[in-house]
Amino acid sequence: MSVLEDADAPVERLSPLQEFCRAPGAFIRERPHVPLVPLILVVVVGAWEVIVRAGHLPDFLLPAPSAVGRALASGLSSRLYLEHFWITFSESLLGFLIAAAAGIAFGTVIAQFRLLERTLYPYLVALQTLPKIAIAPLLIVWLGFGFSSKVVIAALVAFFPVLVNVIVGLKTVDAGKLDLMRSLDASRWQTFRLVTFPNALPFVFAGLDIAIVFCVLGAIVGEFVGSQRGLGNLILQFHTSLDIAGMFAVLLLLAALGVGLHLVIQTIQRRVIFWAQADHVIGA
Repeated sequence: MSVLEDADAPVERLSPLQEFCRAPGAFIRERPHVPLVPLILVVVVGAWEVIVRAGHLPDFLLPAPSAVGRALASGLSSRLYLEHFWITFSESLLGFLIAAAAGIAFGTVIAQFRLLERTLYPYLVALQTLPKIAIAPLLIVWLGFGFSSKVVIAALVAFFPVLVNVIVGLKTVDAGKLDLMRSLDASRWQTFRLVTFPNALPFVFAGLDIAIVFCVLGAIVGEFVGSQRGLGNLILQFHTSLDIAGMFAVLLLLAALGVGLHLVIQTIQRRVIFWAQADHVIGA
């Protein structure tokens, strides 16, 4: 086989697990954060357990991680946590889809027309600075204690990160690319489809990444204000009964939900904008 044929041969891509099994020392040197992440968790949980047991702290003040684990296992086995988890997950996901669609649509229109941007942007900033928790009681009164009010609150919380990042992304196009499209006599739609929107995609996904976590926050705020189901309602129930271990277990589920949704957006981002490094994308 010639040298050129060797150069053209496809390079075998190994998974992180395969790389670790093949050369664990080199893998750890190249990715020192991989062992550090679980190590920090083990140290924190171990220290927490020791402090609680050595200080004889009561469970209603600070439960040990073992008590939290038992509460989590009990809630999962009885399906209590899962029933409330799916309610909060559905509220967050639907609110995110509404916020993403509205933010991309409004951001695209505002970025294309300077007069519209100068006219509407001050009002959008004013709405953004308004604490959403302040209007949550109003939405509960208008929309009721059911599913829809939580979806609207989640969508409102997540709308502005998407909107702002879409506007910034669409306005940060390289002038040379626009000049090239004009020289090719491209239409406005062709320029938007081939240059402007692809250029804005890293910003769009940065906004979506923030928004999908904010949606969980918005859903929980709505459930705190008034609800009969959901993880937020479950936290209030545990707070009333001083079941602090159960509250910590619900917080673990919320953390897992937020991390899972964040990873889903990052996975989609790597597939859609494969030419951009996700670690280097900076949102507005």
